[in-house]
Amino acid sequence: MTADPILRPSPISTTVDFDVDGIQHGHLRLPWSRDDSAWGSVMIPVTVVKRGEGPTALLTGANHGDEYEGPIALFDLARTLREEEVTGQVIIVPALNYPAFCAATRTSPIDRGNLNRSFPGRPDGGVTEKIADYVTRSLLPLADVVLDFHSGGRTLDFLPYAAAHQLPDKAQEERCFAAVAAFSAPWSMRMIEIDAVGMFDTIAESAGKVFVTTELGGGGTATARSAGIAKRGAANLLKHAGILAGEPQTGRTRWLDMPSADCFGFSEEEGLAEFCKDLGEPVAKGEVVARIHSIGRTGQAPYEHRAALDGLLAARHFPGLVKAGDCLAVIATVEDPF
Repeated sequence: MTADPILRPSPISTTVDFDVDGIQHGHLRLPWSRDDSAWGSVMIPVTVVKRGEGPTALLTGANHGDEYEGPIALFDLARTLREEEVTGQVIIVPALNYPAFCAATRTSPIDRGNLNRSFPGRPDGGVTEKIADYVTRSLLPLADVVLDFHSGGRTLDFLPYAAAHQLPDKAQEERCFAAVAAFSAPWSMRMIEIDAVGMFDTIAESAGKVFVTTELGGGGTATARSAGIAKRGAANLLKHAGILAGEPQTGRTRWLDMPSADCFGFSEEEGLAEFCKDLGEPVAKGEVVARIHSIGRTGQAPYEHRAALDGLLAARHFPGLVKAGDCLAVIATVEDPF
């Protein structure tokens, strides 16, 4: 009779010690036997900066491998953060789904695993499940606050926002939204998910952590502006947590809400997308947000996608061609209009 997988030790080992003061740059080493390396490993970069007693922050990027603001901000932070600046501990994993990051893909090229749909993971599963399991059982218990960077990758583009979710524990929810405010992105979102099963967010929130996520752009690239938002936001969050000295450098953030699943719009046709609204523009219920033109025959009227509620365009499909079922647009409502 086999033991429950959750009780098995993780196959991932680490070259850093989370109990030791100082700056350590190392790896999370995950054995991966393959054709070109029988006893090979996936080597996930990690930095730990620790000084004395205090809160611990876990900062992660490239949960999806084609999202770049997080890795840019966190590789930079890992290089520049000094021990004397820290009270407590900062754990930095700039490219959590390292195989996907190296391949510039959303999912892992090894097992096609979507890391942000694989939590809590399995120590005896595929490579992606093993990474999720290590985060769940080894990294997450160390953390008081978690920042998991996201953007739209190659298939979505977003207004740059930091976000937290509505939670059953209202005291925890309040702490999460206070951290979002401290991050101080141009936009702040009270977010819902299409399906929260298997997400890092869900596991971290169920463990009682202060959890902040982001959507800082998209299109499979980062801009100077979006990378700057990520860098400033990470520093602000560490200051808010009391790990770095000083007050967060906050600016004006506009709060958005996703009040229901009506926020999400999906294409019912495939073809060429013509957006009638740009990101951040107001949208009225029933207004045409995008037209989908048939590319197989001329002379056909386009499919029109209309908004299901009043708000503004917070996200849109990025490549010009869409398939039926693709998320075409996200409409958010504005809590504090100018």
